[in-house]
Amino acid sequence: MDWASILYLGVTFGLFAVFALIVVRTYNKKSKDRNESAKYRMLDDD
Repeated sequence: MDWASILYLGVTFGLFAVFALIVVRTYNKKSKDRNESAKYRMLDDD
């Protein structure tokens, strides 16, 4: 493998790791409760 292939694989796995981190943080129960509270607060103002 040449350096371009290694760099390409590194970037690909790096992007996959970032995507997995975003998914885990989005669907975390504690985070979900905090994110949803703003929606219900906005609905209460009406």
